[in-house]
Amino acid sequence: MAREDYEIVIGLETHIELGTKTKIFCNCSTEFGGEPNAHTCPVCLALPGATPVLNEKVVEYAVKAGLATNCTIPEYTWQNRKNYLYPDMSPGYQVSQTEDFICQNGYIEIDTENGPKKIRIYEIHIETDAGKLVHGEYTNSSLVDLNRAGVPLAEIVSEPDLRSSEEVEKYLRSLKAIMEYIGVSDCKMQEGSMRADINLSVRKKGDPKYGNRTEMKNMNSFKFIVKAIEYEALRQIDILEDGGEVPSETVRWDEVSQKTIPMRDKDSAAYRPFPDPELAPIVLTKEYVENIRESLPELPEVRKKRYIEEYGLPEYDSKVITASKHFADLFEGAAKICNNPKAVSNWIMTEIIKVLNDQGLEPADIPFSSSDLGNLIILIDNGTISGGIGKKVLAEMFENPKAPEVIVKEKGWVQISDEGAIKEVVLKVLENNPQSVADYKAGKDKALGFLVGQAMKETRGQGNPGMLNKMFLDELKK
Repeated sequence: MAREDYEIVIGLETHIELGTKTKIFCNCSTEFGGEPNAHTCPVCLALPGATPVLNEKVVEYAVKAGLATNCTIPEYTWQNRKNYLYPDMSPGYQVSQTEDFICQNGYIEIDTENGPKKIRIYEIHIETDAGKLVHGEYTNSSLVDLNRAGVPLAEIVSEPDLRSSEEVEKYLRSLKAIMEYIGVSDCKMQEGSMRADINLSVRKKGDPKYGNRTEMKNMNSFKFIVKAIEYEALRQIDILEDGGEVPSETVRWDEVSQKTIPMRDKDSAAYRPFPDPELAPIVLTKEYVENIRESLPELPEVRKKRYIEEYGLPEYDSKVITASKHFADLFEGAAKICNNPKAVSNWIMTEIIKVLNDQGLEPADIPFSSSDLGNLIILIDNGTISGGIGKKVLAEMFENPKAPEVIVKEKGWVQISDEGAIKEVVLKVLENNPQSVADYKAGKDKALGFLVGQAMKETRGQGNPGMLNKMFLDELKK
């Protein structure tokens, strides 16, 4: 059979690091980085006699995540111990939830070429993160850094409703946006604040049975996730086509070889979970849940529709901008300053996204404020600088963040709008380009654009384009 005769089936386990200031069971800082083992105490080191106390913010943030993803919130739930011996797991177990989860039976919608598609969420549960192994570069030894041990996680488990790498990326980007909007996590994938385990199998189209699945652990890059899914799907199809059976195993994506590499047999994990005897059950009243529901902010889909109706933005622009809370806040703040929402949208959609892509940055890395962007657009709208100079100012705002008016003054980039100075440049360009003058008079309208371009070069981009265009026309008609 051909590869097209197979269907990919994917379910995701997405780990979101909750943005609390302290860990789940102690007062140690959750701040990223720091000296190894500096953010530890007897509780997260699992020393004898240390007693854990559940951080109330962890529960609040988990419930927020559940409500924002259309989950039901049960009144009664508890936490379990999942027992396994890893060197970065000090107690010898992970505190998690293996049944009666804090959030259940939700969904989010993604856009596909066939229209909206609902991706079901089986459950969301809270759990502790593990520490980190630091492998010796020149020796065969490894060291343990427990700064991350006990950092609270929300694990969001989808149903196996995803059928392609494109759908997976859209689902994860949508999930990321929702978590950022409700303020429960910064979702910085490069810091491990959001990472996904990908459960993938293939089956012949029309077959109701699922195939054996593999699990790709701790993926924290959209680019790598797409590559890994596409490679692993083809690998499994090739195994089946050769008459083999896909082993149920955990694999990792190796970016150097561009392959998935087996790590361990998936059936070998026996966690032996049981309720944690040191932790009381979690009881959530209806009033508590409703108070959190009422506190939820405007979510991406609602904000997108509002931007279309309130600001008159095209649907595509609204979708791109509201996909990131940082973009949406930048847009809204700048639009209030300059009262030109379409211009703000254009600058985000073209120049700002281009800089981010070129420099490998995320919207959260934008170093200037929404008021700076709004004031930049005001400088262009009132004729202080041209659009071309505006692009140079934006580049400076990324490299050396300052107010745009300060940059313009320091660089001497104020637009030339003096009629006498503009006429002097126009006459000089006409004298130096007789062929273009002849071309224009012969009906070649593009020659005017060339002449204006030469004048802009002459003024180092500071000539007023509207004045130049009008003055060239006046002179050419003589």
